[in-house]
Amino acid sequence: MTRLPGLDSPAQGMDTQPAQKPMSPITKVAETPLVAPTVWNTKNLGLRLASDFVSGACAATLVAPLITVIDKAIMQNASGQATLKNSLKTSLKTFLLRPHSLIFSKPFGLICMLYGGTYLTANALDTLTSTVQNKPATLVTSGTAKFAASSTANIGLCLFKDQAFARLFGPGGPPRPVPLPSYALFTLRDCMTIFASFNLPPLLGPIISRNMNQEIQKSLSGQTIAQFLAPATIQIFSTPMHLLGLDLYNRGKEVSWGDRWTIVKKNWGVSAVARMCRIVPAFGIGGVVNGKVRKRLISKLE
Repeated sequence: MTRLPGLDSPAQGMDTQPAQKPMSPITKVAETPLVAPTVWNTKNLGLRLASDFVSGACAATLVAPLITVIDKAIMQNASGQATLKNSLKTSLKTFLLRPHSLIFSKPFGLICMLYGGTYLTANALDTLTSTVQNKPATLVTSGTAKFAASSTANIGLCLFKDQAFARLFGPGGPPRPVPLPSYALFTLRDCMTIFASFNLPPLLGPIISRNMNQEIQKSLSGQTIAQFLAPATIQIFSTPMHLLGLDLYNRGKEVSWGDRWTIVKKNWGVSAVARMCRIVPAFGIGGVVNGKVRKRLISKLE
């Protein structure tokens, strides 16, 4: 049958599929693609944290005898109890002839607490970072988080140690509270040392390695050189803060700033050398030993 133009059904040519009903919120949620779950590297986490503690304790115990002797000498020299030379001579003689008298002393315990706690904090942060970011367990970080955590631990423990040393080896008389300006100076001193000990070496190490002879790199890495060089060099700038903080405690408020600067300038050179000698074991030798022991222990757990 022939259809006349203009008389075709209006439904022809139109989409005859039934209209879809709007999707309910529950259906939308059900059909939404799932986000991949976060994966953490928790393998042997407890043993990894134990390795952090062991490596930190080993490094702290190794360097504590020398640091105890040097810290005592710096404190006694600043307070006038003894010259730096005489104090070092007496303490070293005691350590060689009667080592137990030093190892079981309060100053030795304070030094072990200070550096053991600092190493442990840095190690634990690396372990937690590798866990949360699903990185290898041997990861070593160098960012702001590590600086903040290590500085907080070191400063808190060091302030406790310094006030105890100031009372043990300070001027005679009854113990008195350490003034707030001394705490502020000690805090700034420790921030500088921590930054140079934990944050600079990972940054300077590759630069030093690129400029080293290949033969030398077989026995000595740029990272190791930076681990010794950075914390030692920063002592040139942090020593005046240390000496001024001690002088504020030893001589109180009734002293002019000119007199204080004279004392600081007089002891700056010898004290900076002494602090370099203590910081190289603390964050040079101690840092290298802590890093190597931790890497060896954790490598076996991966």
